Amino acid sequence: MTENSHVQEWAVRAERGSLPLIKLGTRIALWLGRPRARLFLYLVCLYFLASSPAAVRSSRQYLARVLGRRPRLNDVFGHYLTFASCLLDRVFLLNEQSEQFDIRIHGEEIVREIEQRGNGCMLFGAHFGSFEVTRAVGRCRSNLPISLLMYEENARKVRAALAAINPRLETEVIGLRRLDSLITVAERLSHGHFVGLLADRNVDGKDLVRYPFLGASAAFPQGPFRVAMLLQRPVVMMIGLYRGGRTYEVFFETLAEPVESRAEDNEGWIDGTMRRYVSRLEHYCRAAPLNWFNFYDFWA
Repeated sequence: MTENSHVQEWAVRAERGSLPLIKLGTRIALWLGRPRARLFLYLVCLYFLASSPAAVRSSRQYLARVLGRRPRLNDVFGHYLTFASCLLDRVFLLNEQSEQFDIRIHGEEIVREIEQRGNGCMLFGAHFGSFEVTRAVGRCRSNLPISLLMYEENARKVRAALAAINPRLETEVIGLRRLDSLITVAERLSHGHFVGLLADRNVDGKDLVRYPFLGASAAFPQGPFRVAMLLQRPVVMMIGLYRGGRTYEVFFETLAEPVESRAEDNEGWIDGTMRRYVSRLEHYCRAAPLNWFNFYDFWA
């Protein structure tokens, strides 16, 4: 395990799209409805296949690792289509139209027990499947408040997008690395909130540790795990798999109990929790390969 100071490609790649396009796309999708809007995804995916060679190479690299064979063009197209489907569904989930989906939940008893204790929880996800379907479950089942902690630059973009799609949800995003970030998170946890973050990449390429992942060494950020250790709350992994059509499966798994967060060996706790996280992420990648949405060289 060695720290990697390499600035990850995704952090410096120019964003495609803009807020006016997000607003326009949202209006069109809601006007058309999900079934008709999905028809346009095929054209969109063909466009990006033709115009994003770096992302296509990264998709092929990942698919070769997870499938154990040379990926075909239809594999790459399916990868893009799964990503596009989750993005489109986000519009309807954020507009509180979760009744359009068949959402199957596994491990719900884990979050129910934490909710009953009222002490809050850290939810660790990844750029995999749909985080929005997880939040939709929280809102629909018990109006469980789930906030999303993310790097400030991304937080500004997401807040702007939420303001365009559903302004009521804008306040659920907390910017990381602000002076008051941890205070805000601690306050929300103390009120029984669940705070989610995507723990598989960061913006500056610092504080990274390499672990075996899909047959090679890959860098994962320690930052989210240090935050969890400091706040001494249970850590639960959350995964929202897209299964095609209108079906999602949501999985909750305990990564660390709150008592473990008070271990004397802090570095050992971080290493053990990260290893469990990476191992389970690999498991889900193999279970649903097309749900992995890191379109850059993750093993660089």
